[in-house]
Amino acid sequence: MNAFRQLFPFAAGAAAPMAVAALLLSGCASVPDIKTDYNRATDFSAYRTFGFVERPGTDRAGYESLTTQYFKTAVQRELGARGYRYAAQSPDLLVNFNARLQEKVEVSPAPAPMMGYYGYRGGLYAPWPGYGFYNDVYRYTEGTVNIDLIDRRQMKLVWEGVAVGSVDTSDKASAQQRIDKTVAQIFAKYPFRAGQ
Repeated sequence: MNAFRQLFPFAAGAAAPMAVAALLLSGCASVPDIKTDYNRATDFSAYRTFGFVERPGTDRAGYESLTTQYFKTAVQRELGARGYRYAAQSPDLLVNFNARLQEKVEVSPAPAPMMGYYGYRGGLYAPWPGYGFYNDVYRYTEGTVNIDLIDRRQMKLVWEGVAVGSVDTSDKASAQQRIDKTVAQIFAKYPFRAGQ
């Protein structure tokens, strides 16, 4: 969390969700794992327009954050490229999104007792107590981004895209570019087009 405060010293209290989402997308150390799912009983050809929920998950402070603005721009670009039209009033689909960071610890198991090359000791002598029995501990930050598409008339989730990956907190690239890239990666797995 110290790296978080160094990168985003303004992230305290109400501003924290915006900064968390920006840091979350600060560049994955590896390609994020992206999963999507949708309601198979839904007729996606009926959807032609989209809008946004009143308070997306990235706006917990009571105002629209920069992160929310970046997400909206990226989602509008991706859905527009698939033939959907933005409608502020009575859209077919509502879009919600959320982002979070979680500190993780991974412990590798102790290796098996040394054999092979080390078999030359063959009972002649033994190493010190505890030799070869150690664990490697890795600490990293995992970021998660969710994008939901909701049938506005039924108020029912119909599609979800999720990106999960380890976050490189030393990468200080533009937050908007990171969000654009992550949203594009999620929507690359969206199988529908407006009205089709």
